[in-house]
Amino acid sequence: MERIGHTGNVYYFADLFGRCTRSTSTWGQHWDKQHMMRRARPSEELAEAPLDRGSKVAFVLSGGGNQGVGQVGMLRALIEAGITPDVIVGCSAGALNGAALAYAPNLTGVARLASVWGDLKGSEVFPGSKFTRAWSVVRHGTHLFDNGGLQKVIRTGSAARSFADLSVPLRVVAADLDTGDEVVFVRGPLEPALLASAALPGVFPIIEHDNRRLVDGGIVNAVPLWHALCGPCDKIYVLNVSHSSGIQAFRSPLDVVMASFSHSRNLRYKLERRHVPDGPEIFEMPHPTDNRELFDFTGAEGIIEEGYELGREFLAAQVERAANSHAVQQEAWTNKKRRSKFRFGSGHAATGHERAAS
Repeated sequence: MERIGHTGNVYYFADLFGRCTRSTSTWGQHWDKQHMMRRARPSEELAEAPLDRGSKVAFVLSGGGNQGVGQVGMLRALIEAGITPDVIVGCSAGALNGAALAYAPNLTGVARLASVWGDLKGSEVFPGSKFTRAWSVVRHGTHLFDNGGLQKVIRTGSAARSFADLSVPLRVVAADLDTGDEVVFVRGPLEPALLASAALPGVFPIIEHDNRRLVDGGIVNAVPLWHALCGPCDKIYVLNVSHSSGIQAFRSPLDVVMASFSHSRNLRYKLERRHVPDGPEIFEMPHPTDNRELFDFTGAEGIIEEGYELGREFLAAQVERAANSHAVQQEAWTNKKRRSKFRFGSGHAATGHERAAS
């Protein structure tokens, strides 16, 4: 396939199942349905894919750092309820979780993911002492930590090394540091795409991949809902943990950065929710409470369990609501048929009486 890029104000992006479409934008215009995707661009690795017009279910997994553990419980609730994705769209920690599920979209895959999060330690994701972090700043380094811990999460989460190894299509959102463009990876090597999507600026190394310098996709689209809305898609389940931060006290500069980042990255999601087109149903899964600091990876089991219980109750309520709605519609249809039958019968009786009289 030819190199994909942009000319002037025409930006190319990928729809839900990998087709290339394009959107013309004018810088500075207000957000609306035609311009929500104006800065989204596909990876150089993008390829055409056939579009299936059948029923589709999408999972959208937000970024959120260590709070991404809550998505594991939500995923368990969804899979247990028989809800499996036809496509997964993920950003940052959500991309890491999404890749693991895309490789094994079943309870075994979820259990493996739970094990990864349960064994994960803050010292693995953020290695080194306060002295080494301070030295990184003094020597004018571009990041505070290496990404060895993130590589461990990726490699233990699944055996997939390429997008082609996945059982379910995956869309990974990253950001081009030089242009600010949103970059969507859909094929090629998996690890660099995931490392880029989770490369929190200044915290982890910049990833040079696909002829770009890439960082955390959360700076442009932490909850990549619009990629699912580009469908076609009937149902979208949003696993958003990016707004669950509740840090009570700021103990480090990174706490301040993450809190500020949380407000910024949720703005786009709120705007997208206001402009959802008619058609797909959106289900936002309830998220567990998580007030841990950025470096704290303890208590994973309890957070997973809370996410599972909340998700299970939410989905059960959705089933009950759908059943009640169906019952109401069925009753309305039955009453309509009865009224039609009554009018038809009354008309025949009148006609017969008139004929007898004549």
